Amino acid sequence: MTALEGVKVICLGQFYFAPYCTMLMARLGAEVIKVEAPQGDPYRRLPTVDEDGYPIQFRFLNSGKRTIRLDLSNPAGQDVMRGLVRNADVLVQNLSPGAMDRFGLGYDELSAINPGLIMASGTGFGSFGPYAGESAMDLTIQARTAIMSTTGFEDGAPVRTGPSVVDFMAGTHILAGVLAALFQRTRTGRGQHVEVSLQDAILPSLTSNIAGLLSENTASHERTGNRHGGMSVAPYNSYPAADGWVTVLCPTDQHWRRLSELMGDPAAADPRFATMPGRCDHMDEVDAVVGRWTATRNKDELASTLKALKIPCAPVVTLPELLDDPHVRERGVLRTVTDEQGSFMTLGSPLFLSDSPMVEPARSGGLGEHTDEVLSEELGLSADDLAKLRGSGVI
Repeated sequence: MTALEGVKVICLGQFYFAPYCTMLMARLGAEVIKVEAPQGDPYRRLPTVDEDGYPIQFRFLNSGKRTIRLDLSNPAGQDVMRGLVRNADVLVQNLSPGAMDRFGLGYDELSAINPGLIMASGTGFGSFGPYAGESAMDLTIQARTAIMSTTGFEDGAPVRTGPSVVDFMAGTHILAGVLAALFQRTRTGRGQHVEVSLQDAILPSLTSNIAGLLSENTASHERTGNRHGGMSVAPYNSYPAADGWVTVLCPTDQHWRRLSELMGDPAAADPRFATMPGRCDHMDEVDAVVGRWTATRNKDELASTLKALKIPCAPVVTLPELLDDPHVRERGVLRTVTDEQGSFMTLGSPLFLSDSPMVEPARSGGLGEHTDEVLSEELGLSADDLAKLRGSGVI
């Protein structure tokens, strides 16, 4: 059986945060109903579409979910949501701060309907603190939380990370909270409210940077480029190769000795480089030595040679190279699925359980595609009931 077989989940969220959490739950076997506002998830309207005109980001995060269209600003729509909650195990939401309370759908109201409900709320800054209630996006959290000020090069402007690390780290944190609450419910029978803020979820990733700031033994640098965030490991950088770039790091003096012998450059034998503190005091010179050696070799050759000596390294791959990577294809987290309508790429799952198979993702639905099906099954609504709700614009 799948890990979350029989668990019913409602996703009231858009963009990446709640949809990613509930996508993982769907791959673990949960039945996920995605509730969208009448205008639909904003990611349905992005210009990044496949050859069939379908929005790729929406598909990645929502394949395998049933989709319903519901106007929560309408009291009748709020009643429909209360009916869905009555039979649900989990509700994951990242609506704007205070929206659920304004709709009369806060945790206290919903837990009175279903005491076993686990409601998970994702916000920018949480429910308390000076910034509580402020809206937030991945970019603004990166700005507010020193991610941008620690990304890029010292003489350049602050830079956001390429991937949306805040949203996805927060999505995995909220999944952890939900699974913990589900486990506790098996003992107590009671649900609870799980809260994860984008800011809180990304802060632990700054551990090395904060250590560098607090340490009395290292110079403080905010933007360290491709060097170690705490400036306390050298070499630790990306270096030019004949056909691109390669990353190399030596976390111990033993790694450096092996690299020095391999490079055969007399400059690497400089006694100032013999220890980690010495190398960190002379990073520019260490990087120059390593870069001279890497520049004359191809990145895959470098990676192969260094791996044989157990020196941490990796070629810097491009996005096209990533999509063609045999390991990525075999793992299946980026997954090409074929159905009766053709083939499409979506997300599998990075979670592998030995006794719980992953649920294969199905094509994501159109806006409101499963509304009638879900409401008739979950709430027992008749065709006339559905027609009335549709006529009033609730669904």
